[in-house]
Amino acid sequence: MAGRIEDYALIGDMQTAALVCRDGTVDWLCLPRFDSHAIFAGLLGTEEHGFWRLGPAHASDAPPPRAARRTYRGDSLILESEWDTPRGTVRVTDFMPPRDGAPQLIRIVEGVSGRVPMRSALRMRFSYGRVVPWVHKHEGRTVAVAGPDSVWFDTECETYGKSLTTYADFTVAPGDRIAFTISWEPSHKEPPALPEPEQSLQATEDFWREWVEHCTYHGPYREAVIRSLITLKALTYGPTGGIVAAPTTSLPEDIGGVRNWDYRYTWLRDAAITLSSLLRTGYREEARAWREWLLRAVAGDPENLQIMYGIAGERELGEAELDWLPGYENSGPVRVGNGAAHQLQLDVYGEVTEALHLGHMTGLARNDYASLLQLKLIRYLEQHWDEPDEGIWEVRGPRRHFVHSKVMAWVAVDRTIKLIESGDADGPLEKWRELRDDIHRDVCEKGYDKERNTFTQSYGSKELDASLLLIPQMGFLPPDDKRVIGTIEAIQRELSTPDGFILRYPTSGGDEGVDGLPGDEGAFLACSFWMADDLAMIGRVDEARKLFEKLLSLRNDLGLLAEEWDPRLQRQVGNFPQAFSHVPLIDTALRLTASGAYGG
Repeated sequence: MAGRIEDYALIGDMQTAALVCRDGTVDWLCLPRFDSHAIFAGLLGTEEHGFWRLGPAHASDAPPPRAARRTYRGDSLILESEWDTPRGTVRVTDFMPPRDGAPQLIRIVEGVSGRVPMRSALRMRFSYGRVVPWVHKHEGRTVAVAGPDSVWFDTECETYGKSLTTYADFTVAPGDRIAFTISWEPSHKEPPALPEPEQSLQATEDFWREWVEHCTYHGPYREAVIRSLITLKALTYGPTGGIVAAPTTSLPEDIGGVRNWDYRYTWLRDAAITLSSLLRTGYREEARAWREWLLRAVAGDPENLQIMYGIAGERELGEAELDWLPGYENSGPVRVGNGAAHQLQLDVYGEVTEALHLGHMTGLARNDYASLLQLKLIRYLEQHWDEPDEGIWEVRGPRRHFVHSKVMAWVAVDRTIKLIESGDADGPLEKWRELRDDIHRDVCEKGYDKERNTFTQSYGSKELDASLLLIPQMGFLPPDDKRVIGTIEAIQRELSTPDGFILRYPTSGGDEGVDGLPGDEGAFLACSFWMADDLAMIGRVDEARKLFEKLLSLRNDLGLLAEEWDPRLQRQVGNFPQAFSHVPLIDTALRLTASGAYGG
């Protein structure tokens, strides 16, 4: 069985990523891209679906030993895990060098003390564990081939095959360093170059050190902010600038339930807020690359803006179920692709426009097509802002007039008006000022419950929704407005878990609720960070700081967060690591620092 979600570490090369468990097992890796088929899919099934374990040898009927310590080497994505055994201590260093050729996963075993027997067990299964490749020797190298893919395995150790698995048994003493590498190459091409593990390790360390030096944030909790920024960089697809929401699919929001989705795509919403965090911490190049990705993705059809695209801008992300995989802890179905891609979510127009506006305000080089795109988006909203949609949470139930969607339509119009007022675009200013006022009036009249003094999830609804916490953050109303304060307090009362974290909205338990799905889910971490932001904005700074620090305590030992926290099981749930959790962590740290929450 796969480990708990928080037992995993992330390594990656800005084109794909692997998850490494605390026992030294790589249970998830898609090659050559984030959204490619997995060659290790044990995370969503069993060892029969592919894994690579490297650690101290152990009895076959005993669970593999877990590392006593693990950390990232400095501010990098180089993982170091150490095991203390009766015979000594051993360290394994795992990393994926930023790619200049074939993608590689490199693992270096180093003896620290004593003489430690070790074992590498490599079971490659292509097509998400469905296909057993042809494994053979080619000029002294081990290669696994199936269809269009080939994976090359290189090590100085003697290897042998048993039970459709490639093994290496060896012993390390102090000073020994033994490397193992897998490299992917299209099967019709020549073999990839022989790896150079030590040179690659140094180059990877240099890359991350130089990248982190560009960070302009030096306030409290800088370690948490830097680790989140590194995670966001790791989720960026280098060749195009697209940013995946997470490197995994179908890690459940409800253990044993059906709330399992493929997050290996670029959500405009997630990417836009990621852009915001990158810009405010000094990373303009990543912001520029994302803007270029956006312009390519929506080119030719900006009126039909999708909520998500493939990492190279692909539009068709058809959803399918992999019925041969039982799912993480039997949470089925396992899905690839995402049928929500063609939903109507009007809020994305606001998020994209806000991201373009922030880039403009922070001095990102002007792009005339970006301004033209912004104008086209508003012309679309003129005709459609008052329609029901599926909303920020991608409900699979009936469309509604979600308040957050209307607020973000207001944001789109407001930021475009500011662009025109600055002289950097031309448009019908008075007409759009009237549109902005119309949307604002509509929300305040139809989305506000006077008796309870709170905005509601949708027009005519009594339900609350944590996305309403963004109303003051987007400037729709000032923080000291009594309706804003009432909404914050109502969400605290009705959507808080016993430990103070925030649910997205009420779920249904065994029945289908507003989202069209059975079951419950955990506290949504982004919403909990939003609550900390709002508390700071309305002057409850000490309360905001305490909530922020409680949220930081949910990170795993490496500083990583999934999408949600299950308050019943006291564990992380959902796809991992999740950009939509790490971005608001950064934002809240910046806001609390600016508010003086840390006493200077």
